[in-house]
Amino acid sequence: MIKAVFLDFYGTVVHEDGEVIQKITQIIHETGDMEETSKIAAFWWKEFQEMCDKAYGDAFETQRVLELKSLRNTISWFHSSADEEKLSGQMFEHWQNPPVFEDTKEFLEQCSVPVYIVSNTDNVDVEEAMRFHGLSAAGVFTSEDARSYKPRRELFELALNTTGCKPEEVVHIGDSLNSDVKGASQLGIRTIWLNRNGKEVPEGVSAVNSLTEALEIIKTL
Repeated sequence: MIKAVFLDFYGTVVHEDGEVIQKITQIIHETGDMEETSKIAAFWWKEFQEMCDKAYGDAFETQRVLELKSLRNTISWFHSSADEEKLSGQMFEHWQNPPVFEDTKEFLEQCSVPVYIVSNTDNVDVEEAMRFHGLSAAGVFTSEDARSYKPRRELFELALNTTGCKPEEVVHIGDSLNSDVKGASQLGIRTIWLNRNGKEVPEGVSAVNSLTEALEIIKTL
């Protein structure tokens, strides 16, 4: 029997920062020496992900710190004259005031079991974003709390231990196959991949196109 839902935040409850990233990479492109903005974005993402992979325990750093470091490296790599503080400010502003998905409030209001946010983010950003949209949940667990990023185990373990739920009593919903599906599955947590863009669904993965659709599945668990 399912006793709780663990719910990812950015990309699941509210929109990711894709549009802001696109604007920032365009500025780096205009002030640097790379013709293709896609290569700038790819480099930046790789830098950020590698930093997240190493940031756990005593080596943990917040997402804001890692984004600023990875952005600084990207600006330097492409010989851009862009202002890293100004560009990162655009991103941080989005994190606290992101657009919310249309099905979010319906899901939070109608879900038959408690919903806990489990997110790779800093406390201040998810708290402000929830306040901005008037969203509430039974609890919030972040990478900052766990001093670790998904798909590592620590954040999921923190959520399980704090809620008192066993892995088989929880379903985790998120938009990332790696962070959410892979991360939760390694602890034996049932997962639902939120596939809003209609991508090909890997074999063995339970997927939905909306949180509204996920509500129907939860009723059967």
